[in-house]
Amino acid sequence: MEYNIRPAKKEDLPQILDLIKELAAFEKEPDAVEVDLNTLEEEGFGENPLFNCFVAEVENKIEGMALIYFRFSTWKGRTVHLEDLIVREHMRGTGLGSALYKKVIEFAVEKGVKRTEWVVLDWNKPAVEFYQRSGATVFDNWNTVQMDESAMKKFVKH
Repeated sequence: MEYNIRPAKKEDLPQILDLIKELAAFEKEPDAVEVDLNTLEEEGFGENPLFNCFVAEVENKIEGMALIYFRFSTWKGRTVHLEDLIVREHMRGTGLGSALYKKVIEFAVEKGVKRTEWVVLDWNKPAVEFYQRSGATVFDNWNTVQMDESAMKKFVKH
């Protein structure tokens, strides 16, 4: 199978949003996506982009994507965070996900960061095993912590 991994363009955003929604459904939260095309365009292609995105094209159709951004670690300095990597269900097992993953790691190496990090659901055993085989460490003694908008507003009122 021939594919092309490349930086996303503004005109790719409708297909990228479709992939984001497909990932939400895969992660059993199909109604959780609140981001829209305008937000993706402003935040990814505006004056000060907050993220980079790579897409995987097969026969001129976007079949996968990886969205990343820079973070800062007090221990390591600048790092890359892989927010999401998704390949359409019918394309899984073709090597497309591996190619996107490799592109993210190459980007991080090119940028000279000390670490790339991401979160993986514990029930996604194929992904966990893939990451471990690639040399990544999957920590089981760290918990992801999030505070949603409602909780933040409630917290700041106290």
